Amino acid sequence: MPLSGAMSGAYAFDGSPDSGNGAVSAPRPLDEAVRSGTQALRSGETETGIDSLRYAADQGHAGAQWKLGRMYAEGEGVERNDIKAFEYFTQVANMHADDNPSTPQARFVADAFVALGNYYLAGIPNSKVRRDPNRARDMFAYAASYFGDPEAQYHLARLYIDGVGVNRDLRFAARWLGLAAHKGQYQAQAALGGLLVKGEDGIPRQAARGLMWLTLARDAAAGPGDKWVVDLYDDAFAGATSDERSMALVYLEQYMKVEK
Repeated sequence: MPLSGAMSGAYAFDGSPDSGNGAVSAPRPLDEAVRSGTQALRSGETETGIDSLRYAADQGHAGAQWKLGRMYAEGEGVERNDIKAFEYFTQVANMHADDNPSTPQARFVADAFVALGNYYLAGIPNSKVRRDPNRARDMFAYAASYFGDPEAQYHLARLYIDGVGVNRDLRFAARWLGLAAHKGQYQAQAALGGLLVKGEDGIPRQAARGLMWLTLARDAAAGPGDKWVVDLYDDAFAGATSDERSMALVYLEQYMKVEK
């Protein structure tokens, strides 16, 4: 697994340095390239913006590498190209795996590991990137543990729920889901809620607590791919007793007070 490489300094996405102590230091050439590149993209000057980002990415700038990876993965301003996306995310993982998790750029690195995990989970057709659930698990596990990334924690938990590349282990999955759920990852909230409502394989049934997590997840679900979240909530609510519904509201109020 690419786990070597480090880079000093912290960056906001637009390339501005973050010294961590409130002091403003002089921008460096790579920061200027990223800043001008992002401004060009916002202005519709896609080719100019990409050229600037590529320059910074070739010099090892994590934010630039990540942004180009996302653009190619999503077809944002460029033709979608999963191989190019994979290559940029791999650059991030290889060069920045040991970056300090507390720096702003760490979120780009963690997201790159998650993206690589998803590519290994499915594979990329007509390429050398084959489906490799074990490799996917390694990518998710690193981002989940070293960077504490909630997306990685959710995806790692899903492997243990589905038994993909690992032995099915709902208790282990629930621990990762709990970490991600408390960070607001709504898919983890939904999955954890579903496990608690059902209760199986060593997980005690806690219908009210599960309904609380499902309520939070349902309120956050917004995309067309989130129907499963709404369905989980509807099924749990329909099967809950009046006491369980009332207790779920109490838990929800307590949770919201703590989160404030």
